[in-house]
Amino acid sequence: MAAYLQLVMHAVASPATILVVEDSLELVALLRHVLREQGFKVRSARDGESGLSSALDNQPDLLILDVGLPKRNGFEVIEELRRKGVNAPTLMLTARTDIADRVTGLEAGADDYLIKPFDTDELVARVRALLRRSAAHGRVPLLVVGDLVLDSVTREVRRGDRPIVLTHREFALLEYLMRRARTAVTRSDIATHVWRQTSADIEETNIVDVYVAYLRKKLDTDNEPPMLHTVRGVGYVLRPATDE
Repeated sequence: MAAYLQLVMHAVASPATILVVEDSLELVALLRHVLREQGFKVRSARDGESGLSSALDNQPDLLILDVGLPKRNGFEVIEELRRKGVNAPTLMLTARTDIADRVTGLEAGADDYLIKPFDTDELVARVRALLRRSAAHGRVPLLVVGDLVLDSVTREVRRGDRPIVLTHREFALLEYLMRRARTAVTRSDIATHVWRQTSADIEETNIVDVYVAYLRKKLDTDNEPPMLHTVRGVGYVLRPATDE
């Protein structure tokens, strides 16, 4: 574990960015919601031309690319991206079941294929598998605060050698606090970024305080110095135990 920490301590950790190129507004909205819930940043484009431009300009970590796009189809887009040196892993979406189409996409440079309609859990699993295999930008998708490590792709969390099992909401809360490490965040900040609601919407339930308490029990055991602190009159702050 020590060698693993040394490898990633200086890595610039940020969530993976996914570019969704899809002309269906409903499907884009669904994918945006699902992927953001999993901690990814999401950009989108509605046709092949704009998708190609966005990928060239912004260099996403992964593309989700529909085959049947206006202006330029998915085959043409992936072929052009590979020709111009964009090697981000690409998951192609298609309503076609013809094996020849899938072969065409793979030969053009796609990494995986998913046939519509699909299960969103399967899509997320394929996205994570592609990101794990990818060294597109040499970036390690990790957050590190002291001896606490969070992997935004595998969703594994460890403190030192101890694995920490979190619920989906606890993971989202911890990820937000780690991205704001050493900075006091208000309950309103947490409500907005983790629950995507205003503090007024959830104030009556005291849900932020409840989940902070859940998380604190899992992070800070009796044998470890505390990392998650209450800032009186403000909110909460996560900081390395070495700052104490």
